[in-house]
Amino acid sequence: MYPSPAKMWLLPLVVLTIVWGLAAAPTSHAGDLDQVLLASADRAVLAQASQQKIDRVVDETNSLETDYKQVMKQLDGLAVYNDYIQRQIASQEGELATLRESMDQVGVVERQIMPLMIRMLDGLDKFIELDQPFLLEERNNRINRLRALMERADVTLAEKFRSLTEAFQIENDFGRTIEIYKDALVIDNATLEVNVLRLGRIGLYYQTNDAAATGRWDASTDQWLALTDGGSRNQVRRGIRIARKLVAPDLLLLEVPAPEVVK
Repeated sequence: MYPSPAKMWLLPLVVLTIVWGLAAAPTSHAGDLDQVLLASADRAVLAQASQQKIDRVVDETNSLETDYKQVMKQLDGLAVYNDYIQRQIASQEGELATLRESMDQVGVVERQIMPLMIRMLDGLDKFIELDQPFLLEERNNRINRLRALMERADVTLAEKFRSLTEAFQIENDFGRTIEIYKDALVIDNATLEVNVLRLGRIGLYYQTNDAAATGRWDASTDQWLALTDGGSRNQVRRGIRIARKLVAPDLLLLEVPAPEVVK
């Protein structure tokens, strides 16, 4: 059986449609593939950009963590230092309170010590007046300088006290030293240039350069007494040589005042 003319006409159309479909199919799949590739490339670019952002965030986080650790170390150090400073401040406040208290007492001490120094100076002046008459000009001048010093407002209380105690020390040293010095003495209404020998505060003697006149101070009569015997004259001469360090120290046989009886 042969097909009808109408069906035979439709056959080439179907074949053409199939051929066209087969020809068009590869082109459609190629377009889809390009789109897939483009989409994949876009996703890769986005992924790379995202990774870069993540890397930057990680770096920033690490940097912030390092900074945080350093700040925490500094805070720990500052806490220790602050505790140390607080202890120092407490100690200084204690010292400041002590200083304030001491300053409050300065006026009281000054009011008490100044009258004491004046009484000490008066006592030293009286002691020199009653003592044996050696180096009187030097010792009286020292007393006068001290009295003038006590009146000065530009001299500290400590300096005044130091000068006063120094004068006491000088007078104290006279009692344990031997000394020779020149002086002019009035003996029997005549002025003699003599060498005065001081043996501590035990004895005070004089002798002229030619040894023609020799004597001693008599505290009981407050005057000079002549020593006429040769032995005393020789002993005084020897004492003068010892004081001048011309001979070695030796025993001297000289008259000395009898000790006073304290009643």
